Order: sequence, then C-alpha cells, then structure tokens
Amino acid sequence: MSSTADRVVIGMDPHKRSATIEVMSADEAVRGGGRFGTDRDGYAAMVRYGKQWPHRVWAIEGCAGIGKHIANRLLADCEDVVDVPPKLSARARVFATGQGRKTDATDARSVALVGTRMAGLRPVVNDEQLAVLRILVDRRRSLGEDHTRMVSQLHQLLLELIPGGAKKDLTARQAKALLAKVRPRDAAGKARRRVAAELVADLERIYQRKKSANTELTDLLAATGTSLLDLPGIGPSGAARLLVEVADITRFPSKAHFASWNGTAPIDASSGDQVRHRL
Repeated sequence: MSSTADRVVIGMDPHKRSATIEVMSADEAVRGGGRFGTDRDGYAAMVRYGKQWPHRVWAIEGCAGIGKHIANRLLADCEDVVDVPPKLSARARVFATGQGRKTDATDARSVALVGTRMAGLRPVVNDEQLAVLRILVDRRRSLGEDHTRMVSQLHQLLLELIPGGAKKDLTARQAKALLAKVRPRDAAGKARRRVAAELVADLERIYQRKKSANTELTDLLAATGTSLLDLPGIGPSGAARLLVEVADITRFPSKAHFASWNGTAPIDASSGDQVRHRL
C-alpha cells in the first residue's frame, strides 16, 4: 500500500449484481465514483476506472459477506484490498450525514471515509487453504441442517403412523425397522409411509455425505497444524468453523480484543452499589 500524497481509497458498497464506488484522496476530497455492474464487462470497466490512480487501495464493506465475491476478484488481479466492518461504515455515515439514511452512494462514501481515516484495517489476503476450508465447512453445515430438517419431518410422519411416534434420537436404520412393521390400508396412510421411506433413504445418503465431509475436513485440519481437535468437545466441523471465522489471528492485538470479538469478555453491568459482570 502506498503512503504517497497521491494515494487514494476507493470505497465500495458491494451488492450481488452491482457495486457503487467513491474515490477519496488523503485530504478526504472526492476524486470520482460511479456505479458498475459485477458481471464481466462491468467489473472490467470498474477496474479500468480505478487504474486512473496508480496508488490506490480498495476499501470494501463486508469482505467476509456480500463483498467477498468482488474482493476475491480484485485480489486475483493483484489489487490491494482492505475490509471495512459494516459497524464502522454505519458510524461514519451517521457522523458524515447527520442521520442514518442509506443509499448506495452514501454507503460508498462512508466506506471510503473509514478507509481514509482508520489505520489498521485488515488487509484481505488470498489464503487458498482457508478458502477451501470455508467452502467445505459451509457444505458440512448445510448437510447438518438438511439432516435436522429431514429427521423432524420423519418424526411427524411416524407420529401419524405409529401411536406415540418414535424415540427422539432416531437413526435411519431404526426408522427403517419401524416402517417395516407399518402396513396402512388407507390412501393417506400409504402416502405417509411412502414419504417416510423416501426420507429414510435421503437420511442414509446425508449420513454418508456427512461422514465423507468430516474425513475431508479432518485431513485438511491436520495440514494446517492446528491443535483444536485435541480440545474436548470440538470436532472437525467446529474446528474448521473457528479457523475460517477467526482467519488471521494477528488482526487481534491482544487476548482481550479476541475475547471481546468472540463474546467471552466480561461486560460491566454494574448499577449503583451492585457490582457485577456478564458475558
């Protein structure tokens, strides 16, 4: 990142199909801006526009969320990118405008202001190992959510097929054994049994996919050298989620900052003579 006087910050308010930018110099003078599409042509036009300023850094709101797709493309093109937390840009918008009203243009300006004024914003880096972990742990979480949803549907059907339903911790094999004893005669009962059997088959496939995902995550975690799996109660999915959410631990200057970020720091909740803290 250049420290010369002609350095500019290109603040960006990203969306799925568009990005609004504002170019701001070190003295907070607006040098340019505009709205660009995020398709191939729109992105190329935006990068060409930004190259008017040789010493530039792109400040993007929410690089871990909605801004991730465009931040990754800029990194692939060897551009400097910093992440602007939405909380900081929201504060800058209120201070700059006197109210919290949002438009794409005011959002881009607030992001540019944060990028210009704030030191220590986290540079976005292209960490392939963490990127792979994030993709796989998101997929593992999705499989878990699918499993929970299917089990809930299966329990409801079994309650209508079997008096009292099935036990809470139900496996696909146990559900299959229960269904083998059910022989409804009415059309609705037959439909329930058929759908329940389909859910059991889906659960068996989900279980195998979860098992494969856990194995793959375990191998990838071993390659990172992390010791998280040695801690009681942390499995491969939880360990991978911790790594991808924390990312670069050096962005936290102290243990206290990290505790505040992850919600384990005690918060003073004292009132009068009563002194107490809570998480």
